[in-house]
Amino acid sequence: MSGKKLTGSFVALITPFNKDGSVDFEAFRSLLKFQADNGTSAILIMGSTGESFMLSPEEKKKIIVETAKMKTAAMPIFYGCTSNNTETTIASVKFAKDNGADGAILAAPAYICAPEDDIERFFLDIADATDLPLGIYNNPPRVKSDLHWDHLLRIFKHPNYVIHKESTARVGQVAQVLAGKPTVSVMCCDSPNLGLVVPTMSLGGHGTANMTGNLAPAELATISKPWTSYSEAEGFKNAYLGLLPLLHYTYSAINPVAVKSLMKAVGLPAGDLRKPLSNLDGEGLAKGIRVIQELGLDKRYGYRVKPLSAVAA
Repeated sequence: MSGKKLTGSFVALITPFNKDGSVDFEAFRSLLKFQADNGTSAILIMGSTGESFMLSPEEKKKIIVETAKMKTAAMPIFYGCTSNNTETTIASVKFAKDNGADGAILAAPAYICAPEDDIERFFLDIADATDLPLGIYNNPPRVKSDLHWDHLLRIFKHPNYVIHKESTARVGQVAQVLAGKPTVSVMCCDSPNLGLVVPTMSLGGHGTANMTGNLAPAELATISKPWTSYSEAEGFKNAYLGLLPLLHYTYSAINPVAVKSLMKAVGLPAGDLRKPLSNLDGEGLAKGIRVIQELGLDKRYGYRVKPLSAVAA
């Protein structure tokens, strides 16, 4: 990556599967083109949206090797490289770098519920072990560890950190991080329930790290554009308010159940969820299709929407 700060829509891509459950690399190619054609700035592969913790170590390595061959200069690809401890995470980051990754996104290791000081050292140890551009995903609901802005601002002094994604519900946290003027791109989750998108962008945030862009990439690119004038703020307001029904739908079930189920229903090459997760059906899926139709996304993207009567049966 160049020294230019990443801005705009950073889409956490789903992992597409074939009918036999194997990873569908041709689908990856199609989905990456779909994103590139519709204004997405960067891609995250194997984040929580990508069902990363249900992939085998061999699958993860193959996904990095194969999808890195598909990247373009205009749309860098980052990979979720968090493992269950510091050393295995470093190994994952080094493998990603050696095989063409543009960067890696890291969360705290799940389940261990480590103290904040230990998590800070985790992030710094990894940054010291590589020169690959890195990002932090502060997501307490998923990992049960939470970083205060003091920890974050200390971490962001390390030159290898280039992105921060905040997934708490604390506007004050985002404000304090931005007030610290770090060199990283400050982004937020697109969940309307967390409510961070409006304050993050209004305070000078650099974009959103989102999953709804799997279905509406151009719309997410619009609401993820940094504000430099009143016209951009007005455009954001109109786009964000219009998109709320889809944002609420994609977060109506645990990530990525709703988004991936709806992608499959509208004809995108997504495949099924990996067990024990299962696809939405019946009224749960029909509601998403209605949202797609009401927003005109089926016409904009040429989605092949199933008849509602068949879905809701």
